[in-house]
Formats: sequence, structure tokens, C-alpha cells
Amino acid sequence: MVDFDESRGLVCFEFNVSKEFCHSGDVVQGGFVTAMLDIAMSHAIFATNPDAVGLSSLEINTSYLEVSRAGWLRAEGIILKNGYKTGFLEGRLYNEKGQLTATASTVARIQRKAAV
Repeated sequence: MVDFDESRGLVCFEFNVSKEFCHSGDVVQGGFVTAMLDIAMSHAIFATNPDAVGLSSLEINTSYLEVSRAGWLRAEGIILKNGYKTGFLEGRLYNEKGQLTATASTVARIQRKAAV
């Protein structure tokens, strides 16, 4: 995690993706694109909820807008709605030129520490 804005519920991660995670030369495989977005979205909950101990994705929708290529990528995760048991999150993936290459949205079940 390279950036965190608590007031917006936004976290940013940077990845340096090697060609080992690619197909067709340097095209990042879609599952890895979704994983990077999922990491950013999940950590938006963890960064803003100290009592969150787990997060289970109920669904994830990924849209591939451009090819994501090996190299530097930045994933942003933001909380759209932070409920007690359910979170609604959005993610965006940018390449080194700042182009938006993929987006994702998720609905997730939040597991919290047991009340004492």
C-alpha cells in the first residue's frame, strides 16, 4: 500500500508485474488484474475499520477497458458504502501512463471482532 486517504476511504497499491503473470507476451492475465483490484478494494475496508478481521467477496465484477501490460500498475480501492456487515467497493487500475485499464466493483461481507 503506497497511499491512504481515510476521509475518502481510498487506498492505493502499486505493483510491478513481471511477464511470468502474462500471456501473449506482456498482456497481464485477467485473473491477476482482478486480484490486484480485489486487494485494493479489500484493504480499503481494513484501513478504515480497525475491528474488521476478514472480508469475503460475495461478487466481483471486472471490466477490462484496455490491455494491462507487464510493468508498473497502480490499483485504487474505494469504499462506496461501509455497512456493519456488508461493504460496497469500487476499484480502478491504471498503467504507468495514467490510463485507466480496468475497473471492478464488489459486494463483500465484513467479519468483525467479537464484541467484548
